[in-house]
Amino acid sequence: MSKIAEGYKQTEVGVIPNDWEVVCLGEMTIKVGSGITPTGGERVYKKDGRPFLRSQNVGWGHLLMEDIAFIDDTIHDTFKDTEILENDVFLNITGASIGRSAVADSRVKGGNVNQHVCIIRTVKDKLYPRFLNYLLLSRAGQKQIDSFQAGGNRQGLNFGQIRSFKIPLPPTKAEQTAIATALSDADALISSLEKLIAKKRNIKQGAMQQLLTGKKRLPGFSGKWEVKKLGNLGKFRGGSGFPTKYQGRVEGNYPFFKVSDMNNEGNATFMINSNNWISETVRKETSANTFPRHSIVFAKIGAAIFLERKKVLSRESCIDNNMMGFILDEGCAHFKFIYYLFLNIQLGKLVSTTALPSLNGREIAELEFGIPEFEEQTAIVQILSDMDAEIEALEKKMEKYKMIKQGMMQELLTGKTRLV
Repeated sequence: MSKIAEGYKQTEVGVIPNDWEVVCLGEMTIKVGSGITPTGGERVYKKDGRPFLRSQNVGWGHLLMEDIAFIDDTIHDTFKDTEILENDVFLNITGASIGRSAVADSRVKGGNVNQHVCIIRTVKDKLYPRFLNYLLLSRAGQKQIDSFQAGGNRQGLNFGQIRSFKIPLPPTKAEQTAIATALSDADALISSLEKLIAKKRNIKQGAMQQLLTGKKRLPGFSGKWEVKKLGNLGKFRGGSGFPTKYQGRVEGNYPFFKVSDMNNEGNATFMINSNNWISETVRKETSANTFPRHSIVFAKIGAAIFLERKKVLSRESCIDNNMMGFILDEGCAHFKFIYYLFLNIQLGKLVSTTALPSLNGREIAELEFGIPEFEEQTAIVQILSDMDAEIEALEKKMEKYKMIKQGMMQELLTGKTRLV
């Protein structure tokens, strides 16, 4: 057992400073309760009026306003008890988003919540709402939320359980405020990077629309573009089945990418790392197709948004049967120019209308594009690659700040580091 540092004590929520106390959340609140969905459901929602918050509007520490619903005063007056006050803390209490938390601001003041969102209203002079919000989002807070879920499956929280949450509390509201402010500053920095990344992505998208269609020509290039079908530039090939008994191997001749690897946004262009490798012997046994380096791969089955993820193989690889690859004929075009063309194609609009939407390589092969001379392709690729590199650097920076913030939460919310 490790020795507890001087000035600290062991409690049911872990080691905290001697002058901190552990309290039940219910002792620090004047309201713990959720709302209801009005009779008629979505049919009574308005384009404006009083904000009506649902679980999808509560993110990890911030409000998500893109899909906000509204109700009129007549409906609001039927459940005034759930009217939102500024600085109310929201906690999702049912469904897949259980445990997400955010704080009410002026945008939602005077609105209401539905039955999936709990309003926690703190005693003004005892518990700072933003401090509570960070506690709920912390490892310790999420662990308590998990402790009430049967079998580890997040199913639901009741108000009694929420009131019973154990809170490590600094002795003064000033210290709570200082901790919350430090974490809010970290959030603001992360948010500013997210906005900058979104702006850079939009700029890149605009550049692609201009450069890949010839609407904007780069200096020094004036040659005529030749219209070609994708099928004239290479061939499409489907992936192969991947038996479970071969998955999870860390050595082999070929990385075997699964469709879930398309979630990996670690590199803007290339599929690099895989958790699954197969040997040449297993490849032959399973008749798995191989795809050469620089093949363009994408999901061929699933939701439209999933079908829009495209990557380039960084080495000879295998892919599973939920994916498709485009193998470019040697010397006919720059592989990254074709990759950027693929990014400009909305594959989700080409899916067959079946129970499980899927792509057909023959249909994609019929798509036509203007193709410039190789030198112009290379120049366009360089500009777009530089944009990718800038976005990727910003994403790595943002991930670093997120990790720093997680460390800050561990230090500050347990009193391990005290703010002056």
